Amino acid sequence: MKQLQQLFAQWAGEPCVDCLALGAGGSSRRYFRMKGALHSCIGAIAMDVRENEAFFSYTRHLHAKGMSVPELYAVSDDRCRYLQQDLGDQTLYGLLYEKKRQGRGFDEEMMALYRQVLADLAAIQDAGADMDFSVAYPRAAFDSRSIHWDLNYFKYFFLKLNHIDFDEELLENDFDVLTDRLLTADCHYFLYRDFNPRNIMVTNPPSPVGEGSGVRLLYYIDYQGGRRGAAQYDVASLLYSAKSDIPEALRIDLLNHYLSTRGLAGEARKQWLDHFWMYLLVRILQTLGAYGYRGLYERKPYFIESIPFAVSNLRRLIEDHHVTGRFPELHRICLKICNSATPGNEPVDDRLTVTVGSFSFKKGLPDDPSGNGGGHIFDCRALPNPGRYPEYQSYTGKDRPVIDFLRDKPAVDQFLTHAEAIVAQSVDCYLERRFTHLSVHFGCTGGQHRSVYCAEQMAAWLRQSYPEVHVVIAHREQ
Repeated sequence: MKQLQQLFAQWAGEPCVDCLALGAGGSSRRYFRMKGALHSCIGAIAMDVRENEAFFSYTRHLHAKGMSVPELYAVSDDRCRYLQQDLGDQTLYGLLYEKKRQGRGFDEEMMALYRQVLADLAAIQDAGADMDFSVAYPRAAFDSRSIHWDLNYFKYFFLKLNHIDFDEELLENDFDVLTDRLLTADCHYFLYRDFNPRNIMVTNPPSPVGEGSGVRLLYYIDYQGGRRGAAQYDVASLLYSAKSDIPEALRIDLLNHYLSTRGLAGEARKQWLDHFWMYLLVRILQTLGAYGYRGLYERKPYFIESIPFAVSNLRRLIEDHHVTGRFPELHRICLKICNSATPGNEPVDDRLTVTVGSFSFKKGLPDDPSGNGGGHIFDCRALPNPGRYPEYQSYTGKDRPVIDFLRDKPAVDQFLTHAEAIVAQSVDCYLERRFTHLSVHFGCTGGQHRSVYCAEQMAAWLRQSYPEVHVVIAHREQ
């Protein structure tokens, strides 16, 4: 952190007076909103130098082409810290989510924004004509190896974690045939790789143009995984982003808009669409693999709740476009996924989920499993510590000896009473505003006794006080 603040001072010519950690989502990169008296930016700490170099090179190239990407302000000598333009907090997905909550959904403004996004995407893809892909990481192209990585991600982190049986030899044969067909498409474009509404920032232009005008500007972020590839992949990523849940008729309208932007017609249009449905299949399978890893393995609720949306996309692809019929074993597996109760593949509701957890401060702060950032972290280190006594060291806060020890201490009861009052204020507000996630974590020295006990007590209190709330508990160090 100190090195990032020094980089800010070198760039801005003034010290950083405010540094706020931002949610990292599914990435290991850490982001901070940094401010001085006159300057502000987003600071990043990312230890994968090769991935960083790809981001730096792509940013400079796209910026020189006039694309709306964040301006890169400064890079540290070790290439692990950098400063970029602050584009605010509003994403296209966040804007869509708010409109859905208001009952507006895909109104005229949202459709206009998506049409602009698709036009911008075409320009970004075309920038690949003279892009330096030697810096691409981990691959220079979305080639056979890249495609098989994605398909194996699906195989190992979705099929196996869901205990879905398959014939591996037959499935690999289908993967080979699918890959060969995909690579007959025109693959000379810049493939953004993760072109979804969460990576599209929506801003208002500065006054006087923006005052009351309703005009919005779009910026594109998180393209460090880009490489040379087919244009169909990114269009599929946007239109079938799982939780965006765009109505199918509007998806087709937007797809036709993109094809018109490209000037595709006749046989060229038919061939492009034939490849599109296959790239969509690969994208959905890769998404299921990612949700399996982040949700079923890492137990992050947001990704578990996203699984039904991805399964719904897969079902529609099978029923409407019959893509998997060309791949017998894959078709059998996909039908089984769509027709069985896999974890997360159940009706989605809008209940508030409160994730309650324990952790050790020695091992760093916990991730927010919802990806939203925020929530509450309570420090239990001021409470009496049973870990200081040999007779309790082999127990945790879930065991009766530790429970009796802590329950007998007035300071612990007082601490929990205050914590419950703070959490109740958030839960009441979140229920009223129909929010879906809240994180509550308790930390202590080792993450074994006090924090575990407090988390268990908080979860029990929540279940009793708010039966309409879904409570998930996770003890990180246990």
